[in-house]
Amino acid sequence: MCTRAMESDCRIPMSCLRPRILALHALFWGLVSLRVFGAALLSDEKATVSVTKAVSAPCWQLEEFVVAKECSACEGFHSKSVPACSQTGFVETINCTKSNREEFKSCRSTKMEDRLFWKFEGTMLALTVVFAIVVVARQRSLDRKASDKVRRQIESI
Repeated sequence: MCTRAMESDCRIPMSCLRPRILALHALFWGLVSLRVFGAALLSDEKATVSVTKAVSAPCWQLEEFVVAKECSACEGFHSKSVPACSQTGFVETINCTKSNREEFKSCRSTKMEDRLFWKFEGTMLALTVVFAIVVVARQRSLDRKASDKVRRQIESI
């Protein structure tokens, strides 16, 4: 536990326990949670809206199918003419076995997943470096304040 006599040993400064700081932390983490859970809810709503808007469900939802062409990026013409391209930017060609229809299905490619993963990793690494620098700077500042306080106490004797 941190006491007044050994203030330099305290790693969490008492100023961080002020109600204003705690409220800011709660607000920040609340917004982060809202962003994460809101995105999940929004994607669920989009999925239900798109299913209800469709006059007839795609054949790959109703019957068995065979993938004719693996997941690939949508090119210029496909991206404007095929609605499945607008969701992820990638599409695979599906052949339905019963109705013998060929349709397009939106998919997530491994290239896209890799890019998103490394983008996330890079962001986390950058944040780690930034917050490590902030922690070191804050600790040096606290150590300097504690040293000045000790020096003033010694000088006053």
